[in-house]
Amino acid sequence: MSKRKITQVNNLNFEPFDRYGKVIPGMTWHKISFDKKTNYGTYISKLEPGTKTIPHIHKGYEEFFILEGELIDSDGKIFKKGDFVTYEPNSEHSSHTEKGCLILTFMRGENKRIKEK
Repeated sequence: MSKRKITQVNNLNFEPFDRYGKVIPGMTWHKISFDKKTNYGTYISKLEPGTKTIPHIHKGYEEFFILEGELIDSDGKIFKKGDFVTYEPNSEHSSHTEKGCLILTFMRGENKRIKEK
């Protein structure tokens, strides 16, 4: 017998985003299959307008799909609804949003917090 979980995107339970040891103001997430011990899995994050992420380096792959809104990366690249973004291991960045966004993330490894440049 298969085990499956169906997530209704219109009825999500968002919690404060705390992956780096403290809550990021304006950012919440709904864990679908994310495992904090392994840092593998999937989650949906919601960033309110004006939210900034913490600068970090990817130890493994991170991929995400912009479901709504837009996200601006530290190099100025704007990711919009429908964009699928892949960060390879050892990629460094942070992001912010002016309009707010909803993101589906596929995490495959730890992100390590780094100091802002």
